[in-house]
Amino acid sequence: MKKLTKSVIWLYAIGQLGWPILSGLVASWLVYFYQPDQAEIGGGMPLFVPQGRVIFGVLTIIGLIGALGRLFDAVTDPLVGNLSDNCRSPLGRRVPFLRYSAVPFGLCTVLIFCAPVNGISAVNTAWLFVFVLLYYFLLTCYYTPYTSLIAELAKSQEEKLALSTSISLTFIVGTAISYLAPSVWSAFVSCGMSRVPAMRVTFAIFSALAVCFMLVPGLFLKEKDYCQEAASEKTPMFASLAKTFSNKDFRIFVGQDVIYWFALTMFQTGLPFFVTALLALPETYASTMFIGLTAVSLLFYFPVNLLAKKFGKKKVVLAAFLFFAADFLFTGLCGKSLAIPQLAQAALIVLAGAFPMAAFGILPQAMVADVAQAEEAATGQNRSGMFFAARTFAFKLGQSAAMLAFTSLATISRSSGMGYRIVAWTASACCALGAAILLFYNEKRVMFCLAADK
Repeated sequence: MKKLTKSVIWLYAIGQLGWPILSGLVASWLVYFYQPDQAEIGGGMPLFVPQGRVIFGVLTIIGLIGALGRLFDAVTDPLVGNLSDNCRSPLGRRVPFLRYSAVPFGLCTVLIFCAPVNGISAVNTAWLFVFVLLYYFLLTCYYTPYTSLIAELAKSQEEKLALSTSISLTFIVGTAISYLAPSVWSAFVSCGMSRVPAMRVTFAIFSALAVCFMLVPGLFLKEKDYCQEAASEKTPMFASLAKTFSNKDFRIFVGQDVIYWFALTMFQTGLPFFVTALLALPETYASTMFIGLTAVSLLFYFPVNLLAKKFGKKKVVLAAFLFFAADFLFTGLCGKSLAIPQLAQAALIVLAGAFPMAAFGILPQAMVADVAQAEEAATGQNRSGMFFAARTFAFKLGQSAAMLAFTSLATISRSSGMGYRIVAWTASACCALGAAILLFYNEKRVMFCLAADK
């Protein structure tokens, strides 16, 4: 096996610059596009699907579609993980998935926002449902094999942290790029283009850029030069999944991960609304806040790595949970009623979220790789694809629940913004719960297994 160099690490990391752009477009702007607030509707934003809690008086159309899409995606995660583990392509086990899923993934992202009927229509609802399902399935086809490479490329804790840090950096930069969308479509609108076509052109430009990034590791990473050849025996999907979830520490990790992604998705989806409805700032400030959060979080990358090496990954993630809990609690209190200027409130949200953003960007993926490698040391079986697929399955369950919860809670007293406050406070409570679950994760046992395998 060849030595993992910095150039190879960054060749790999560029792929994580791409898919977060697509993920960020859907996570941040899907609800904003199909369930606009009163200000946007008054400003001429058309409606494409029925609004309000029209399903059993509890769920919204966009919330149900988004949740079903993530659930479908979550169910297919073990399938893709097992297919990747058992792949025998000359290109390797993971690279073929990266190469052939990128283009359709980008295309489906654009088509999500291209409802064919200019007005509320069942056709639009069906269109949205189909392409949301395809979008999430293709996300799995790229993301699960991609993250599985962490455990296989890295041969030491230092390499593991280097890989996790580099893809965390490209992840937040990619997500930050997606938050630039309002500035781009606003520029098109100022040139005379209508709002909806301007948004669609913007999403197409961003998606094309994302596909280019995603293809870099798919086309240029020579997987077999750095990853050990898989064993010849193939493991059935359900048997592999059962073995994966039989690992107690992995189950605990998954439990806190579901809670974390529920909270983060609630907050990320709500950020444009927090900006406009609570802080009473222009929508472009959502981009400013996230870019600011990205920039400040970069200052914590080196400290997070140092703290993880000194105190362990678990303790740093626990601290990050508590920071996020406080930040989301404060967000729910924001508004003109506070004796603090709205811009200062926005700055406080950014500053408080920077450290946990860095910690969660770097450490959880490295923790999954630790558990997968410890399991391999104990059993002799490399199932890193299934471990990362199971982790992806878990966080998508959290995202699905968040989509349902957000779109329903946000409709409470929309004129006063109380629903958005409840969203932020719910996210805060979930972060506290996630920290409580993580307390049961036995990091010492995992690291002992890794050390014994040296």
